[in-house]
Amino acid sequence: MIKKKHLFNKINKQELRLALSEESFERITASFYHYISIDSPTDLRNDLYDKWDDMKVFGRVYIASEGINAQVSVPEHNWKRFHDHLDTIDVLRKVPIKRALQDGSSFYKLKIKVRNELVAYGVPEELYDMEKVGKHLSAKEYNRAIDDPDSIIVDMRNYYESEIGHFENAVIPEVEISKELLPEVKRLLKGKENDKILLYCTGGIRCEKASSYLMHNGFNDVNQLQGGIIQYAHDIKEQGIDSKFKGKNFVFDDRLGERVTDDILASCHVCGSSCDDHTDCNNDACHILFIQCKECSESLKGCCSKECLDFFSLPIEEQKELRKDPNRVISRTFFDSRVKPRLNR
Repeated sequence: MIKKKHLFNKINKQELRLALSEESFERITASFYHYISIDSPTDLRNDLYDKWDDMKVFGRVYIASEGINAQVSVPEHNWKRFHDHLDTIDVLRKVPIKRALQDGSSFYKLKIKVRNELVAYGVPEELYDMEKVGKHLSAKEYNRAIDDPDSIIVDMRNYYESEIGHFENAVIPEVEISKELLPEVKRLLKGKENDKILLYCTGGIRCEKASSYLMHNGFNDVNQLQGGIIQYAHDIKEQGIDSKFKGKNFVFDDRLGERVTDDILASCHVCGSSCDDHTDCNNDACHILFIQCKECSESLKGCCSKECLDFFSLPIEEQKELRKDPNRVISRTFFDSRVKPRLNR
């Protein structure tokens, strides 16, 4: 019987971050996914939490009846033990694991959730078949395919990810959430059903279902980058291949990005200067993800705008009272412009 205390973390964020900063060992950041039928996602979730918590594994893991998607930070001295444990689980045995391009502090706690979908596309099951997915291309094959003038490269990520790094000449859908992505890509590719479609995403998982969805909707030559941008970046370095991906690879952890090339494609959302560093607005009533240069970060104290700085500068108790009124606080991403707390008191 798994003890209940092992199922969830109950320590506050400040203590966890402090403990992380005081660790005397290095950590390895890695990711893996696997579309496979899982009979009891909750049982697997509890088993993984129990074993990984004991190994001091941190990360964000989603489990569904259709498979698992994991981003983890593993103590270097427990790396082999972590690998060995995966091989004891039938549905995870020999699953390919991608190490991050840069390790660093990525996660400070372990979070494992059971979800309905690994990627929240929200499309009906009858619109895809995970037994029929696009052809996986290696880094070299993908580069050759890009050179074909009849190929169409499609970024299967949200806009804010693509903003700091993408493949040259890629179609970049202007969407912010996964649920909007597949219908928008289908719309953008209308009339291109017989063209060579080249999908890519961070680690490959979003392209799996996306390729199946496109094939179901009449696209005849759908391909995807094997292992995503992460594996591509490893391969170009190890094999001496020219990178057709430029800039940073966005990642969903505290690092917020891994540099692939020195190209800076984005601009500070506040002043417009060249910059590709994402940050989380320091105002607790906002917390939007946006791009900000060091100078603007200093002048706005880590906030995304003067409005947020003004709100952030109020006494905490006054902030709490204002945040109770949903009409006074509107937190959205920078991209859609519907942002900021309202201070009309």
